[in-house]
Amino acid sequence: MKVKTIFLLIIFMSFSLSLFSQEADELIAQADELYLEMKDMATAEKARDLYLKAFEVAEDNYEAYWKLSRILYYVGDNTESKKEKKEIFKQAIEYAKKAVELEPEKPDGYYWLGVNYGVYGEARGVMKSLFLVNDIKKAMNKVIELEHSYEEGGPDRVLGRVFFKVPGIAGGSKKKSLVHLQKSLEFGPNDPLTRYYLAETYLAKKEVEKSRAELDFILSMEPDERWVSGVNDCKKDAEEMLKKKKFQKQK
Repeated sequence: MKVKTIFLLIIFMSFSLSLFSQEADELIAQADELYLEMKDMATAEKARDLYLKAFEVAEDNYEAYWKLSRILYYVGDNTESKKEKKEIFKQAIEYAKKAVELEPEKPDGYYWLGVNYGVYGEARGVMKSLFLVNDIKKAMNKVIELEHSYEEGGPDRVLGRVFFKVPGIAGGSKKKSLVHLQKSLEFGPNDPLTRYYLAETYLAKKEVEKSRAELDFILSMEPDERWVSGVNDCKKDAEEMLKKKKFQKQK
C-alpha cells in the first residue's frame, strides 16, 4: 500500500511539473510576441512581466532566464536614471549567469551576459569599469565558438564596440574595432547598429568618406518590423553625426 502511494505521488508530481512547464512555455510565447513588435517602453514592460511570470512558474526555465536578461537590456537602455540603469543591468547580468549555468553549451546566456556587462560598464563610466572588459571578451569569444553568426554577428559587434570604447592604454584599438565590426557586417549587412558603430570607428580613423557611406546607408534603410525603434534610433543618431564639422569640411 505504501509503495502504491509513493508511485501515485510520483505520477502526480510529474504531471504537475509538466503542467508548470507548459504554462511557462505559453507565457514565454506571449512575451516573445510582444518583444517582436516592441516599439515603446510600455510594451517592453509587459513582455518583462510575462517572462517574470514564466520564471516564477518554472524556476529553472532556460528560455525565461536569458530572455529576461535580453528584455532588461532594452528596459535599462531606455531608462533615464543612471542609478536605475545600473540596478536593471545588474539584474540582467544575474539572469544571464543563471542561463549560462543551466545551458553552458548554448550561446544566448553568454551573449546577453556580455552585452549587459557592457552597458552596465557604460552606466558606471568606462574608466571605472575596465575590470569588466575581460569578462565581456570571454563571453563574446564563447559565443563565437558556439555560434559565430548569433544575433547577426552580435559577438563581433560587441567586441568591435569594446575595442572602440576602451582607451588604448587599457587594450583598446580602433584597428581591432574595425576588424570585428567588418566581420559582424558579413553576418548582418542590414544591422543598423553595426553600420553606426562602423561609421564612428571610420571617423575616429579619419576615414571620413567611408564613415559617411555607412551613415547614408542607415538613412536609406527601410523600417524593420523586428526592430522598428532600433532602425529609427540609428537614423536619428546618423543625422546628428553628419552635422559634425568633419563631414562639413568634406562637402
